[in-house]
Amino acid sequence: MSTVHHQLSIVVPLFNEQESLPDLLEQLYLAMQEKELYSLFKEPFSFEIIMVDDGSTDSSASVIRNMILSRPELRLISFQRNFGKTAALSAGFMAATGDYVCTIDADLQDDPFAIKEMIEKMQEGYDLVSGWKQQRKDPISKTLPSKLFNLVTRLFTGITIHDFNCGLKVYRKEITRRLELRGDMHRYIPVLAEWMGFKIAELPVRHQARQFGTTKYDSSRFFSGLFDFLSVLFITRYLRRPMHFFGMAGLISFILGFTISLYVTLDKILLHKPVSNRPILFLGILLLILGVQLFSTGLLGEMLSTSSSKGSSFAVRETVNLTHQQAGTFGNPD
Repeated sequence: MSTVHHQLSIVVPLFNEQESLPDLLEQLYLAMQEKELYSLFKEPFSFEIIMVDDGSTDSSASVIRNMILSRPELRLISFQRNFGKTAALSAGFMAATGDYVCTIDADLQDDPFAIKEMIEKMQEGYDLVSGWKQQRKDPISKTLPSKLFNLVTRLFTGITIHDFNCGLKVYRKEITRRLELRGDMHRYIPVLAEWMGFKIAELPVRHQARQFGTTKYDSSRFFSGLFDFLSVLFITRYLRRPMHFFGMAGLISFILGFTISLYVTLDKILLHKPVSNRPILFLGILLLILGVQLFSTGLLGEMLSTSSSKGSSFAVRETVNLTHQQAGTFGNPD
């Protein structure tokens, strides 16, 4: 792992993109040479490009190896097999040394020249700036599920950005070091960042049609994304307070079961109706048992969360101290 410090790290996850890599790297280097980008940094500007090959079966890794010989800023991380985009981003985040970390897809659909504008936006006080592909150049088989995904995510999380899954994002290093990504949670990075207390923004970016290869999207990603959405929703709302989720569901179930059982009992006492062979009785008993089980699950979750939690559930932006020597200068009668 490199120990050299950079102002900007660019992480590029890729899978079978050998045709697009030469053009992508040429565009990235041109974008990094813009004078306006240099002016955004107080120190002498330096950058690195970390290419994460997610188990490509074509010659992507060989293409990058050949380019490294003439481009010292270029680095390659190559997986043994295909682990998915989330794993590729995690590996890139761990290897990145920059104060800012940018992610960009390798299919030439994202615009590298938007990186400068996104860093400018970040210097307004944001911790993460996500791209917004306002005019997508993709087939309806990708745009329609994407619109549905973004709509549902906005409704359930309350985060009002339009494109959660845009590959073009810029982060402060504090976010990338704290993110713990699993499954396909890269789609929900803005949700996780907002939950940790970081300030996020969105910036419209130019989107281009795919020039080489085919999309890696298939229908199976829809279901994996759904399950990851439920996981993220639980993590961001109930990870530190599981009793609020299971306890509330258990309480509702128990009250419904108790009400049904009381109704059947009063029916028997007052109206002398038979109790046996009444489906509503079995429903009441089932709801009572389910309520107790859910409440017990929430209690066990609270106990496990309290006893096994070693990390903090908060992110500290800064700590300011007034030293003893400085404190002595205030209110000094001399």
